[in-house]
Amino acid sequence: MTRTFVSSPTREVIIGFDQPFVIIGERINPTGRKALAAEMKAGDFSRVESDAVAQVEAGAQMLDVNAGIPLADEPAILAKTVQLVQGLVDVPLSIDSSIVDALEAGLAVYQGKALVNSVTGEDEQMERVLPLVAKHGAAVVAITNDETGISENPDVRFEVARKIVNRAADHGIPKEDIVVDPLVMPIGAMGTAGRQVFRLLGRLRDELGVNSTCGASNVSFGLPNRQGINAAFLNMAMASGLTSAITNPLETEIRHAIMAGDVLTGNDAHANRWIALHRDPNAPEGGRARGRRRRAAVGEG
Repeated sequence: MTRTFVSSPTREVIIGFDQPFVIIGERINPTGRKALAAEMKAGDFSRVESDAVAQVEAGAQMLDVNAGIPLADEPAILAKTVQLVQGLVDVPLSIDSSIVDALEAGLAVYQGKALVNSVTGEDEQMERVLPLVAKHGAAVVAITNDETGISENPDVRFEVARKIVNRAADHGIPKEDIVVDPLVMPIGAMGTAGRQVFRLLGRLRDELGVNSTCGASNVSFGLPNRQGINAAFLNMAMASGLTSAITNPLETEIRHAIMAGDVLTGNDAHANRWIALHRDPNAPEGGRARGRRRRAAVGEG
């Protein structure tokens, strides 16, 4: 089974088909969060601090860190955020940017083996991002779109994934260090979006043998009770081969769906974590106590 290793200075996380599902906390991202964007741009990282600690306490094994703020110095802000978060919690990070200079700035200060989020199948971007990934010995998220955009045909997206895996090999990056994003589309706008992703995940697992991740909340955009849709989607995606997701660990329904999925896929040995949770509702769900270096107050928004 393919295993993707990422690490902080003190903790290693394994993404794999035979491993518990990896929750990558999504909240350190100013996209759609005007208050957070304004604070980060002004140098106020109090909400970043509280979100980092709260997500790890809720069970996130990794955190996604994004600093995509319009008209701001994204490389400098991303590097500062990476350093700050690594000083607060001990989980590995996903360094998230579409700007190569920002990825480079984040990787330059990162301690451990990061997950770079992301590279697409566009030739120019691959030739800029993949050498950077190889230089820093990182793992990378492969987004299944290219110069032609996002195909509605999952087989086309599969071929984009294969292209990235092959190009990465040319740069000395093994498939174990590639985590493919099948691109989850809103089910409210495209009724076949779920089936497309489940089919693609199966091929990624069975034919390419690569791990996978996604922005899970995309599937429910525009619908009521988004947490219910997201939880059901994650269970079905896990059964199809999804091994990690960028999602919100603060949502109890999401956390419990993932834990139940681990039981049903056999990745919670003897259902130990599930039993412990329901025997003692205050029991840690994935590393609460050991996942932080100091406390911070939980912020709003």
